[in-house]
Amino acid sequence: MNEIAKGILYIGADDNHLDLFESQYLVPEGMSYNSYLIKDEKVAIMDTADRRVCEQWLRNLEEALEGRQPDYMVVHHMEPDHSALVGKVVEKYPGIQVIASAKAIQMLGQFLPGKTLHTLAVKEGDKLSLGTHELQFVAAPMVHWPEVMISFDASTGTLFSADAFGKFGSLSQCGFYGEEDQDWACEGRRYYFNICGKYGPQVQALLKKVPAQGVKTIAPLHGPILRKDLSYYLDLYNTWSSYGVESPGVLVAYASIHGGTEEVALKMAELLRDKGCPKVVTCDLTRADRAEAIEDAFRYGTMLLAACSYDAGLFTPAYDFLHSLQMKGWQKRRVALIENGSWAPSAGRVMKEMLGGMKDIEQVGELVTIKSRYKEEDRSALEALADAILNA
Repeated sequence: MNEIAKGILYIGADDNHLDLFESQYLVPEGMSYNSYLIKDEKVAIMDTADRRVCEQWLRNLEEALEGRQPDYMVVHHMEPDHSALVGKVVEKYPGIQVIASAKAIQMLGQFLPGKTLHTLAVKEGDKLSLGTHELQFVAAPMVHWPEVMISFDASTGTLFSADAFGKFGSLSQCGFYGEEDQDWACEGRRYYFNICGKYGPQVQALLKKVPAQGVKTIAPLHGPILRKDLSYYLDLYNTWSSYGVESPGVLVAYASIHGGTEEVALKMAELLRDKGCPKVVTCDLTRADRAEAIEDAFRYGTMLLAACSYDAGLFTPAYDFLHSLQMKGWQKRRVALIENGSWAPSAGRVMKEMLGGMKDIEQVGELVTIKSRYKEEDRSALEALADAILNA
């Protein structure tokens, strides 16, 4: 049983067989469901886990308790991948007191109808003394549900951060601690923008309340426990939640039906590299993991979107991608557009309409229209668009 700080044990569990997190995000390295136990004069369970890992989690809990009875169960976040086993705990330990925000307690009634619970609602600034350990609660609404609280144990410097600072991947695959993780930012970024991306202002508000100087360990509900170089993770979250540009470069995203649009997009990528663009990333929207495409759209400051016309509108993969960016609050970016159409090009019109509903999106260069296939006479327009992108 891992002790992440004095008196704080890890009791979470990995799911290495999960294919889709939240039934939509590919997780080739599985998923961790983190949970913790604080053993002091009083004993507190810090969140539960997903029903898929029920048996493992209950075994971990029983082993860590070593025969003691838990006094409290703190529910930081009501999403079922963290609260699914609250009912099991209450059945086994009927005297336990459930500590959560008032909104979370209301939600508990929705998820556990008819269940008798002993609850205590806490708000920002409230404290719960366990003995040496004292939890101070901080409200974190819409990071990324409205009822979320986080808590801080000053005695060990441990921040229980709910879904903040989480990432995709099981701990057996990516490492138990952040310093063991070969590339935390890769899946941490994909996780952040797809789970929390819409709620940048709320994450910014939370970061201002985190007692950064006293934090020694960040204990999230997914992904490795973070102990070293915490400024690295805090700086990334500050950039991500303020919609800043993390890496200089251009994402070339394209949706092609018969290969003509793909050819033009790849020519543009080559042109940008030849002209000195620091980084060019290409993404085939018809085949790529959309969550990864969203991640890259947020990572870089500029996107070139090339798409076919389809049913007098926009080819579905490009439409779905833009719709997802709308949902995730994509903003403060530059975009260049290429449309393809054999008789009545319509993709550009729809792309502009969809982008027009997003915040602080600047179109660079003129819309380039290709008729069916790239031709040498199209090169000057592509050259001009590449120059506009680089000059921007």
